[in-house]
Amino acid sequence: MRTDPARTTRLLLVLVLSATAGAATGCGTQEAGGTPPAPRSAGRPDPVAAARARQVADAWDGSRAAAQWRAGYHPVAPAVRLPGDGPLHDDGDRRAYEIGNFDLRGELPAAPAGSGRVTWRGGKSLGAPLLDAEQVYRDLDRADSPGPRLTVTGARLGEMTLDTSRGPATVPAWLFTLQGYDRPLARAAVRPSAEPAPPVEPLGPDVDASVLAPLGGLTGIAGGGRSLTVVAHHGSCDDGPVVTAHETDGSVVLSAAVRGVHDGPCTSELRGKRVTVELDRPVGDRVVLDAFTGRPVPYTGRPGAEPAPD
Repeated sequence: MRTDPARTTRLLLVLVLSATAGAATGCGTQEAGGTPPAPRSAGRPDPVAAARARQVADAWDGSRAAAQWRAGYHPVAPAVRLPGDGPLHDDGDRRAYEIGNFDLRGELPAAPAGSGRVTWRGGKSLGAPLLDAEQVYRDLDRADSPGPRLTVTGARLGEMTLDTSRGPATVPAWLFTLQGYDRPLARAAVRPSAEPAPPVEPLGPDVDASVLAPLGGLTGIAGGGRSLTVVAHHGSCDDGPVVTAHETDGSVVLSAAVRGVHDGPCTSELRGKRVTVELDRPVGDRVVLDAFTGRPVPYTGRPGAEPAPD
């Protein structure tokens, strides 16, 4: 992961024509549960990364894609609610849930005719096709591994509330009865809306990771919407990832990079680390974008999951 000046120059030449609007308004970052960031994270992203962030923001702000995104259903919180909104009984059950080790003992119902509705506070709503309970169960049952398992004995259609890019929404949900639990495990019974076609092209694979790298996903929003936690990747011969934010009225563009690249023999291991980015103001209904891909950062968090090891 050594810096290649030629690559950096090529990227700068691509971006310089689109980097004339405004100055970057980056914010400091801090690795979740880790040490303070290097100086570069304190609102001073690489000039090339800052230019790319402005390019992405300019393309999205006021665009048709942004309007489609705001009109859709895009969760920014887990689409699963654990029994009673509390922890599972023990480490075995938590492990079974995290890896998706489930057993089914019983019949699962089909979705009733007609579509479900996602409803936001204030009364706005959106129709969405209902999924059968078996389809939703397959989202939970992702593994067939030795070890502890959670057993589902039935399901009924109900509702749950979760945070979305438009604020809290009530959505149809399948309520799965778990053996040994008094309350059901809820899982949203509708899929998120399709992502609109982005108005800006992604960067290519030859971009140096010490300048800009793709994000692994959004895992949480906290602090009244001012704190975003994302997964950023890095290698075995560096000091870890850093993420900066470029904020506008319509978007928050996150730029990830690898800091402190070292010389010497390195493995090809790719590591993920959770990084928390503090914003100047709550994210609200602004679109959270990845500077590298030019797309909304996908939500990847799950309740009960631990941070990926570094």
